[in-house]
Amino acid sequence: MEKSVYLEMFYQMVVIRRLEDAAAQLYQQGKIGGFLHLYIGQEAVSTGLISPRKPQDRVITAYRDHGVAINCGLSSNEVMAELLGKATGCTKGKGGSMHMADVKKNFWGGHAIVGAHLPLAAGLALGDQYQGSDGVTICMFGDGATNIGYFHEGVNLSKVWKLPVLWVCENNLYGMGTTVERASAVSEIRQKAEGYGIPNERVDGMDILAVRRASAKALDYVRAGSGPYFLEIITYRFRGHSMGDPERYRQAEEVKCWQEENDPIGFYHKHLVDNGIASADELAALDRKAAQEIAEAVRFAESSPEPAPEALWEHIYTE
Repeated sequence: MEKSVYLEMFYQMVVIRRLEDAAAQLYQQGKIGGFLHLYIGQEAVSTGLISPRKPQDRVITAYRDHGVAINCGLSSNEVMAELLGKATGCTKGKGGSMHMADVKKNFWGGHAIVGAHLPLAAGLALGDQYQGSDGVTICMFGDGATNIGYFHEGVNLSKVWKLPVLWVCENNLYGMGTTVERASAVSEIRQKAEGYGIPNERVDGMDILAVRRASAKALDYVRAGSGPYFLEIITYRFRGHSMGDPERYRQAEEVKCWQEENDPIGFYHKHLVDNGIASADELAALDRKAAQEIAEAVRFAESSPEPAPEALWEHIYTE
């Protein structure tokens, strides 16, 4: 892998972390409305997962989508503007935090209803299969989504029809405030793929290189026409489920332990320096660049116009 790829992945993770930190501050200032689900702690998952994808590969995810949007090529400016509900946002200020999307970049959202996008992923993959495309649909979802009907319907049909889908469960150990053990009959989410005869793997989601390797392997498998593949990526969100989460369901010591011992950015920083891939000064320069990018994104978003009243009637039907 080229040095530029290593550094680009580091930069994307730092941009996501700084964007989410800024979003939290803006939310507390009342400048972001509705719900806000931060990706802090999970940056290695989407960055490593999306890094080896090809332009024809589609990405669809749940509501913790700001980082995924960045990895899919959306600019910090348009992501931040969308968070603030501005006309310059990626969905013109109408989608907000949970509905980031850009079809031109093959990023199909950002979906607020738990698990509802899984059948959509199967449909996207069916369309590619029908048209003879070698594109793969990468569908990301949380562990809580695997306990509902949408999951089983979409996953089952993907195997029956041998659809080109890479199913990716971001297992951050909690479905809102409920631990996996209290809601799932199996201890490992990947076991649910076994029931449908889908090959699967469990991956350390705090190690971006492990995620990238698993993603590249799975994408090759699916792209070859072998049918769906399932990844369970173990990760941990450092903040609450959303900004309004009092976090009474987990101990502060648990969170602190993950932050201090398993920070994906710190882990990757150490790997790059220890293996002579990049110097600490190079990485510090990238961090400063990311800070400047997010500061500019905040300025851009705050100075952008609100959607015009007539925009309420636009983009409802396709033309």
